[in-house]
Amino acid sequence: MLVDSHCHFHLLERQRDTEAALAAARAEGVGHFLNVAVDVESRESLIALAERHPEISTTIGVHPSGTGADPDEERLAALADHSRIIAVGETGLDYAYNEDRPAWQRERFRRHIRAARRVGKPIIVHSRAAPEDTLAILSEEGAREVGGIIHCFTEDWATARALLDEGFYLSLSGILTFRNADALRDTAARIPLDRLLIETDCPYLAPVPHRGRENQPAYVRHVAECLAQVRGLPLERVAEATTENFFRLFPQAPHEGLADGAA
Repeated sequence: MLVDSHCHFHLLERQRDTEAALAAARAEGVGHFLNVAVDVESRESLIALAERHPEISTTIGVHPSGTGADPDEERLAALADHSRIIAVGETGLDYAYNEDRPAWQRERFRRHIRAARRVGKPIIVHSRAAPEDTLAILSEEGAREVGGIIHCFTEDWATARALLDEGFYLSLSGILTFRNADALRDTAARIPLDRLLIETDCPYLAPVPHRGRENQPAYVRHVAECLAQVRGLPLERVAEATTENFFRLFPQAPHEGLADGAA
């Protein structure tokens, strides 16, 4: 069994394709999905999808570049109070298109961490072109108390080691399969297997051999296959380890069939 630790069913080009995407992923051995929020306006629809499908869990949070409602710490904590919401985020810093490193992104990130600590739920962290500030804020806000995931990890080994020291899991996306990702593959080979996760970030970052197309949760299998090759392990072992890691971090997520461990 595989787990897609970060996807966005609700951002697929055609919403009616959600059921088809879910069926295709099941056919590839994907047994659980973390459908990640990027705004709070979608909360009710994300919960409804998760309630229809026990294999889908969800989150609450505002993307670092989001422009919708921006709730305070208390409101975020209240919004996170639902059994199908298992994490706070995605949150974090994205300096790729914000070269002035806006203070509002850092403050929003801090609010999410504080809300996560209030409710005792892990954090889903988006960090792009901001490794130093991400690490500093995680440390200053005591994020290790709840832990979480650095999604779409692409940094070097020194950054990986620092994030691991903060208690976070590192999730690898389709970028791992890209031709120019040798440095990331080298780092992926060094990260302890019990701290790795895999994801699609669907509908973005489709892996080889689907680059240029809309990403799908089914394609997480390609990430697992690449990681298995990088680590010199059978695909089944990577599937088993990354699935166990996910449910260790999120014990409240429904995980019928976890013992199967099959890819």
